Amino acid sequence: MPRRDTDLVQGTLDMLILKALTRETRHGYGLMRWIRQVSDDELRIKEGALYPALHRLEARGWVGGEWGLSEENRQAKFYTLTADGRRQLREDTAVWSRYVSAVAKVLAAA
Repeated sequence: MPRRDTDLVQGTLDMLILKALTRETRHGYGLMRWIRQVSDDELRIKEGALYPALHRLEARGWVGGEWGLSEENRQAKFYTLTADGRRQLREDTAVWSRYVSAVAKVLAAA
């Protein structure tokens, strides 16, 4: 039976959160749900990892947060991507693409 390892490579969670915010404002649960859906249920972000990451991104100025009501009419903090966050996402995506390419070369080697 294949192992289902959903631990993320260090640093990728920030990039995934930034990407999730490129098109719309989302609250924490919405971020977790979007990442899970887009990854075909392969990436499951735990709350214990998500909220510290959101606070870190907000402190760095890469996301902004504002309180509002969720779809269930509950108080939730909604996050938006800032201009600095968009720049950071571009940089992270370029680094990640190089990394994936390098790993693929190693795995394809005879």
